[in-house]
Amino acid sequence: MTLLPPPVRRLAAWCAALLLVTGVVAVGVWLCITFKAVVTPVLLALLGTALLGPMHRRLVRMKVNRGAAAALTCLAVLAVFGGVTYIVVHALISTGDQILDSLKQAGQGLAEHFGPAGTSLEDLASHAKELLAKFGGTAASGVISGISVVGEMLATTILFLLLMFFFLRDSHHAAGALRSLAPRATGDVVEAMARRAFGAVEGFMRGTTFIALIDAVFITVGLLVLRVPGAVGLGVLVFVGAYIPYLGAFISGAVAVLVAFAERGWAIGLWTLGVVLAVQMLEGYILQPAIQSRTVQMHPAVVLLAITAGASVAGILGMLLAVPLTAAAFGVVSELRGRHAGAERTEEPE
Repeated sequence: MTLLPPPVRRLAAWCAALLLVTGVVAVGVWLCITFKAVVTPVLLALLGTALLGPMHRRLVRMKVNRGAAAALTCLAVLAVFGGVTYIVVHALISTGDQILDSLKQAGQGLAEHFGPAGTSLEDLASHAKELLAKFGGTAASGVISGISVVGEMLATTILFLLLMFFFLRDSHHAAGALRSLAPRATGDVVEAMARRAFGAVEGFMRGTTFIALIDAVFITVGLLVLRVPGAVGLGVLVFVGAYIPYLGAFISGAVAVLVAFAERGWAIGLWTLGVVLAVQMLEGYILQPAIQSRTVQMHPAVVLLAITAGASVAGILGMLLAVPLTAAAFGVVSELRGRHAGAERTEEPE
């Protein structure tokens, strides 16, 4: 190595570090896929803790026992999640066929004007149920033999609630636990990194939930005013899609516009497009900067790449978890960069 010029040695060192990081990430992803039955409830519990941590802290400040506060928070999650699941399932069952028929009609109309592009949309709408069945069959094939998909989901939900209860109840011991696991000299750094990562996830979850609710309400009201069939189901689709930044909003908005075009004609379709664009502009220029200004800001290209990587690893669940995990990683990098810059400033000679 001494025979090589310094620039080549630095390049070799960076390449070795990059290969090492890539190898560690690859092993981590492989372990997560291998132990997904455990990793999935843990990640969901962390996201639930980040979203409902303020509620638990408020109950504790009201002199409620930490265990009782955690139990009440979990019961609230169970009630809200059950109610939302019922609303989503009922809306999709009652309006799903109507939405698919509308998409099929939209595909037929587009095929008359745009040829193959509209035919592809028509075929996609015609075979949507078949695609969903294949997706469900693929997911079911990975389940341990003898356990149904419903049983797996029930077990995951129970484990998720139990883990979230323990995370909320023992959150005040998290810093001490991290310090006990980390080497003594790096305790402060590990705690600061964990706090920054959790803060980024907490801000993302709360901000995204609030923005998703506003988007869904405004678009549902607009669709009801325009008398677009399946307005409630489309609003639910907007709410769920908001948890997949950029891509989810684009898909749910496109579905709403196509349904309006198929059922109510070009005029109502253009009005629906205007409503969707107005809500998206409200989100992009007002809600996002105002609500998520304290979280880690990520470039849209990074978000889209993270969503694509999450989809390739874990399908729809990976798409939902990719952005908050990326936000946590950005928080850790920001903390390390800030500490490194501070160390360099203190080492500069006066």
